[in-house]
Amino acid sequence: MPRRRTSRVFWREQGEKRRAYGDFRDYADVGGGRETLIVSGEKMATTDPDAAERVAGARLKELEAKRRVRGLQDEDEQYAPATLASVARDHLIKKKQTGKFADRYLGSVQKQLERARDYFGADRDLTTIKVKDVTAWLAHLADTHHVAGGTLRHHLNALSNLYRRAQADGYVPPGYNPAAAIMEKPSAAREEARWMEPPDAALLLEAARTYRVKRKDIAVPFMHELLATFLLTGGRRAEVLGLETSDVSFDRKTITFRPNTWRGLKTRTSHRVVPLWPQLEEVLRPYVFGGDGPHGHLLFPSYRVLGSGERGGEHLLEEPRKALDAIAERAGWKAGEIRTKMFRHSYCAARLQTLDKGAPVSPFTVSKELGHGGTALVERIYGHLGTERHRAKVVEFRVEQWKKQLSKRMKEMAARARAARQAQPQGGKAPR
Repeated sequence: MPRRRTSRVFWREQGEKRRAYGDFRDYADVGGGRETLIVSGEKMATTDPDAAERVAGARLKELEAKRRVRGLQDEDEQYAPATLASVARDHLIKKKQTGKFADRYLGSVQKQLERARDYFGADRDLTTIKVKDVTAWLAHLADTHHVAGGTLRHHLNALSNLYRRAQADGYVPPGYNPAAAIMEKPSAAREEARWMEPPDAALLLEAARTYRVKRKDIAVPFMHELLATFLLTGGRRAEVLGLETSDVSFDRKTITFRPNTWRGLKTRTSHRVVPLWPQLEEVLRPYVFGGDGPHGHLLFPSYRVLGSGERGGEHLLEEPRKALDAIAERAGWKAGEIRTKMFRHSYCAARLQTLDKGAPVSPFTVSKELGHGGTALVERIYGHLGTERHRAKVVEFRVEQWKKQLSKRMKEMAARARAARQAQPQGGKAPR
């Protein structure tokens, strides 16, 4: 019977010191051999016997894990370490091939995995990443990149999903997932998302309707129609900006969110039909059928300007933040306070107050209009209970309904403007 090995450490004289080496030649099939035993933070083989035994033990566990992985692979397949970069590339390709994920989501996952690659190293063997290494990576993201708790959780989930792929493909042993093994996982701070109550939404739409641009050649000419579509459909930014004119049906009184050549949808449940509410029809009908309306496929197109000064082909419009800021400032907000993400929350809050055949609308109906597969997100995130609740059959934001509230707001704005003028130096300009 062969004699059991008690230690893999052997020593070599180097000058006046004896330095430790490890003998792992029986693991040559997974990269083992005669190796220097170097303690973390040092550059040369250790001279401490206890430290040598610890380093040798850790290396032995690493080689045994690699051998278990090799047992999951085909016998005629030559063993190659599962590096972070190679598995991540294969992982993203396979997720893309499923057709279940939008390009925007895959781009976010790619960026998160690239940050892991930059920290751990592109050639880092997945079996050598431990729980403490992942914890240190999260701390690095928080300190160096100022990543908040919710975004840290997205990074952790991306790495965990990568390890699930590695398990399925036999690159790591079953159950090996240091990202999932972390006990105290980061999470986003629990706070209510920003949204607009109906009087504020009505005021913003009225400000957009009466807004007159200074330079028509560089302005977004359909801000009123665009903001009305955001507020009265609850669509996501990419969904609304990617709407085609054929998605709006004035006969059936519907708006359809579906994939097209301009953009995909976030999830499978995002393909949906929402009502074309009367106020939105009043805004879109003259826009679509008027002379200044869209002339191509997109409902809200943007055109590239060619070198000759002529208008090129249509393409997706980016979020018009400058125009939105200009309109918001007219209504009393500061630049940067109003963003399109708020409109989705505002629609949900208003829709939950509507009636469906005389009864309060079902949260399931509202969740379907938002493109969710269930009611959890509506109840936990998108549903807001404001101070101004108005039961109606339709979703609408009309200034006529909120004259009392808006009159008070306009008086407060006028008082602030007078105070600002009085505070300014004589002969100076009033702040915006």
